[in-house]
Amino acid sequence: MAFAVDRPELAKTQANYASLTPVSFLARAARFFPERTAIIHGALRFTYAQFYARCRQLAHALTKAGIKRGDTVAILSPNTPAMMEAHFAVPMLGAVLNPINIRLDPAAIAFCLAHGEAKVLLADREFHGQIVPALALMKQPLQVIDIADAETVGAPRIAGTDYEEFIATGDPGFVYPGITDEWESICLLYTSGTTGNPKGVVFSHRGGHLAALSNALTFKLDHTARYLWTLPMFHCSGWTYIWAVTAVGGTQVCLRKVDPKRIFELIAEHHVTHMCGAPVVLTMLIHAPAAHKRPLPLRPRFMTGGAAPPSAVLRDMEAMGFDVIHAYGTTESYGPSLFCAPGEAWAGIETEQRYGLMARQGVTTPVVEDIMVADPATMQPVARDGAVIGEIMQRGNTIMKGYLKNEQATAEAFAGGYYHSGDLAVWQDDAYIEVKDRSKDIIISGGENISSLEVEDALYQHPDVMEAAVVARADAKWGETPCAFVTLKPGAGAVTADDIIAFCRARMAPYKIPRTVVFGPLPKTSTGKIQKFVLRDLAKTLR
Repeated sequence: MAFAVDRPELAKTQANYASLTPVSFLARAARFFPERTAIIHGALRFTYAQFYARCRQLAHALTKAGIKRGDTVAILSPNTPAMMEAHFAVPMLGAVLNPINIRLDPAAIAFCLAHGEAKVLLADREFHGQIVPALALMKQPLQVIDIADAETVGAPRIAGTDYEEFIATGDPGFVYPGITDEWESICLLYTSGTTGNPKGVVFSHRGGHLAALSNALTFKLDHTARYLWTLPMFHCSGWTYIWAVTAVGGTQVCLRKVDPKRIFELIAEHHVTHMCGAPVVLTMLIHAPAAHKRPLPLRPRFMTGGAAPPSAVLRDMEAMGFDVIHAYGTTESYGPSLFCAPGEAWAGIETEQRYGLMARQGVTTPVVEDIMVADPATMQPVARDGAVIGEIMQRGNTIMKGYLKNEQATAEAFAGGYYHSGDLAVWQDDAYIEVKDRSKDIIISGGENISSLEVEDALYQHPDVMEAAVVARADAKWGETPCAFVTLKPGAGAVTADDIIAFCRARMAPYKIPRTVVFGPLPKTSTGKIQKFVLRDLAKTLR
């Protein structure tokens, strides 16, 4: 055959093939944009030349500490330069980075460290109260590096080795080994499971490289981008945006914690162009005190994921001067795998209808090979009628390698050649996907399926509702009925459960109306997602 793959003149060589890895993005940025600001953290500034040198120093220091290819280096830190440096330095060695959720309790932290077999832990001093008890539970030897900065002055030290002192032992000109195969593991991310121990999702260098470029293209990043970190960097490795912004030579502005006042200050000071975060961050910005808000120097783009943002939230964000992009993804898909690409005709339709379209999850990002909404039992796609509910399934290079040390869970997740997300959705006739619920969150009342997201969207239309979540509550007659948990806006009047129920009655079918309304703050994960499993347990105790 003329073009057989094994022909010697058509072979892979150093000239025509290189394993894909996000590490190459930093090397390129340092070469072509050495004086451009890469990182801003308070008064601290690093150029790309400095960023690259520090990552090489950290990589060399880790080598001297005994880290080899395939070893795990864990980090527990908020959105700081150290977290960014670790995302390049550890992969430079062919080692695996394990970013740990900063909200975990000591037992869960210890589980992650032990299950991932971490050899080194980079530990931010702010979380001394969680980390020290976690280390006391460890049975395996672990070297701990203490991270501190201007915002943690006065916090107790975690270990004897200081992060800056540790980096100083490395060579800024270190020639790192890199990887030999793009399928090598780059990151280990633990899911925030609601029961039992979390599962360890493993990313590859190839997947990280492609996901980062896909996000850069989808979010319209370029060298003028000034990205503010309102998304936790530990969450899906920051949806790969640490690598994506570096790939285009943009500037990354660190932020330790989500504080609306500080966010508005940083947007104004640094002319922030891009941000990401859960819908709760949007809600916090909308309801920030007027004294904390600042005029926006431009229209920042905000990519949000998680539960669909209610149309009222999209409306209010636009009114404040933000352009919101709705995305969908999971840890297993490196973060965003769907995004709501606006249709050409949307600008000419009624405003409320447009916001409803914007709240859909939309179409695949450029590198997703295939996606479908299908019956998990038969693997047959559902009709594209916006009515039949199926499970979102996808496949491609930006799907995890698998769950570490859990063959059964990996096999179940990949059954039939697709990754099974566990999210329920409908397919619209324009091929856009609209998530209706997690499979465990769908409410079945009198044989009818009720989308909790649909009921929540109606609740958000109420002028006094700031946040809402709906779960199933057992009912002797109907099996289940919707139970609404509502947080009112600051300064809201005397709103009663009957008021909320009457408001919903005018907006949806009778069987979808909440039969129970509970007022108060909503429990959330560290990434801002509402913990519905907590609310389901609470609903069981209601009388």
